[in-house]
Amino acid sequence: MTRPLVTLIDGIAFGEAPRWHDGALYLSDIHADRVLRVKETGEMDIVATFDGPVSGLGWLPDGAMLVVSMHDRKVLRQTAPGMFVEHADLGAIATWHANDMLVSAQGMAYVGNFGFDLAATPVAPCTASIARIAPDGTVAVAAEGLWFPNGMVITPDGTTLIVAQSGTRVLTAFTIAPNGDLVEPRHWADLPGEVLPDGICLDAQGHVWVASPTSHEVLRVGEGGIITERIATDQEAIACTLGGADRRTLFILTAEGHDPDWCRAHHTARILMTRVDVAGAGIP
Repeated sequence: MTRPLVTLIDGIAFGEAPRWHDGALYLSDIHADRVLRVKETGEMDIVATFDGPVSGLGWLPDGAMLVVSMHDRKVLRQTAPGMFVEHADLGAIATWHANDMLVSAQGMAYVGNFGFDLAATPVAPCTASIARIAPDGTVAVAAEGLWFPNGMVITPDGTTLIVAQSGTRVLTAFTIAPNGDLVEPRHWADLPGEVLPDGICLDAQGHVWVASPTSHEVLRVGEGGIITERIATDQEAIACTLGGADRRTLFILTAEGHDPDWCRAHHTARILMTRVDVAGAGIP
């Protein structure tokens, strides 16, 4: 099956962490240091601008937005339109840039990080931890020993978190303990060698849509690694989420490149969308 891809907007620097919230698509434009809100009609608003790159997004139960500030390894909390304060400091846990984030229905935030400097010479790969942040801003290690933990989802019953390990090309599932720790890690799916999992989302049949920048596509994957659908993209596929009124619109963030300076200078990244058969489920 070939699904038609429609460009919702273009001209952004590098989109990440798409979230359907309150009738619109929110995302971080990382290399433009801003968070955007985009309606399905293509109307775009700048929610806030920051002093550096931002990534993961989420909301506390009281409606306050959380934003990951990547380079200073902090999570910021919105207090008023366009105004943010420090919610949590991840400096004791994140060993390199903080990255994607998922916020549970109870307000527990899970934040991954690169683990190591990708631009170092020589590169010194190491594993990373996922931090958990309680609603009051208290920080602890939720899980450790992960290779570049990236996109995450929580199942509709709130008991399982699945994370994409970009470094090993696998999806790993954890049981969410009563205190928010991620326990009982288990292999959820291996991905083909050409696929590098970045952002992910979950549908109501328990399948995960995976954005793969290396193979320029999004894939629908079942537990055990069965691939049921692949949608090719012209640019690198960075992240995806299911939204719209019925959660059957698949939004795909793509980028021509990922070098920060190049992205800031060219602004060629896009938001694509297409309709799918199975609605989104769980978080995000």
